[in-house]
Amino acid sequence: MPYPASLDTAEFDRLIRARRSIQPVQFVPGQVIPDAIIEQLLENANWAPTHKRTEPWRFVVFSGAGLQKLADFQAALYKERAGEKFQQGKYEKLAANPLRCSHVIAIGMKRHSEVPEVEEIEAVACAVQNLHLSATAYGLGGYWGSGGITYLEEAKPFFGLGPDDRLLGFFSLGYVQQQPGSNIRKPIAEKVTWVRH
Repeated sequence: MPYPASLDTAEFDRLIRARRSIQPVQFVPGQVIPDAIIEQLLENANWAPTHKRTEPWRFVVFSGAGLQKLADFQAALYKERAGEKFQQGKYEKLAANPLRCSHVIAIGMKRHSEVPEVEEIEAVACAVQNLHLSATAYGLGGYWGSGGITYLEEAKPFFGLGPDDRLLGFFSLGYVQQQPGSNIRKPIAEKVTWVRH
């Protein structure tokens, strides 16, 4: 008997191919996803593979007035740190994008010294993939962005992260204004080498 026996493989294949990165400007303004659905997405994220069961993913969920708090924080930190590289457009985007979302989830990695850091980052990426696929299954738009303040050390405490931890970006969620079009991938045969003998 196959393991697990209850999965519909055709439906699973369709889900994988339906996933898209949908940015906040494509979300329906003001339409809020129920927290119960967000909790289910996070529960699915929690089942990602993890070496030595360290479960390094950490999530901070911003919704309601929390979105303004995130927008204010990231725009102000960017402005403070940008110096001569300051771009007004980028500042305005950081201030506006969270407010286009139903929820924004800050993605953190809690460092465990007994596991190589790259493996912890990979585990968090798997958790985010679970999150993204779950959002797709619920008919939601999702976007993992790693720009803005993501790699600034000064940002970490705001998200409950220590000096050895990492902020790995933000996952924006919302209802989609218009269903995304088709996507393409180069043939898998171009990326695989088989060794059979």
